[in-house]
Amino acid sequence: MDKIETKQIITEQIKELRMLPYSELCKLIDKKNKRTLEIVGKSGTKYQIEIQVFWDDKPGKDVRVSVAIDGGSWRTFFPMTDSFIVAPSGEFVGE
Repeated sequence: MDKIETKQIITEQIKELRMLPYSELCKLIDKKNKRTLEIVGKSGTKYQIEIQVFWDDKPGKDVRVSVAIDGGSWRTFFPMTDSFIVAPSGEFVGE
């Protein structure tokens, strides 16, 4: 797994998710609590991406979005991750 390519892919995923308004992120919260997709990088490596959206503390309050990516092999045990938290006002928490 190419760390540079992996970082680029996770950064793109986070960027897309950060553009969603708070109300849309709330709609992504469900009982499954995660979405998984597969992306093929420019190198031809297949990456599995797991996106989780959940209440950070209490329902109706801050929403946490977490993204994990791995390219198979041993990296499945130690995926690269990134996350952010959005308040109901739409502001990013802790930034």
